[in-house]
Amino acid sequence: MSATDDRSPLSAIPFTTPTARLALRPMSCPPAGHIELDGAWWPRSRDLTQELPPLAGVLEPLWGRITRIAVNPRYWPILPHRIFVNGHVVKVGWFTSELDPHKILLLSGTAGPWDLLVIPPETADPSAARLLTAASAGTGPHSTASALMAAEQPDGTPSSYEAGPLRRADDAAALPAAAVSAAVAW
Repeated sequence: MSATDDRSPLSAIPFTTPTARLALRPMSCPPAGHIELDGAWWPRSRDLTQELPPLAGVLEPLWGRITRIAVNPRYWPILPHRIFVNGHVVKVGWFTSELDPHKILLLSGTAGPWDLLVIPPETADPSAARLLTAASAGTGPHSTASALMAAEQPDGTPSSYEAGPLRRADDAAALPAAAVSAAVAW
């Protein structure tokens, strides 16, 4: 007895991770002093395990091999200790008082530290566009990440992003705030 199959054969479709949504300060604009932000990043979710590899993967050809990433854990529910990017390990650390909660720090072995404003994933498109533009502007006054976020909420009401810290699902969650930054294994 023979069976007939009217379905087409399966074909492999390569999996591609979504490109990181970011805007960077033009490299042609030499800094006229200390630059607080080198651009802005708008992740699609609060899952750093999924969001950091595409970000670092996009930045490596521009900035050199990313070796370490630092975040403030205030708005991230899960903090990985390390991620894999382009075949190598990138260590991820977290700091509570030393790093603005609206910023991410990327370190490269070939170029200096890079600071990006983190735009909350749930931010509306028009607001995110304004923040991306403001953080990556090569001219004008350079604000801190928190100042840009506060300016986007002119009425002073906290956004859902500002409503309060999320619980972290990592081993540092039980530590007091002052001890969390000391627990980072760089």
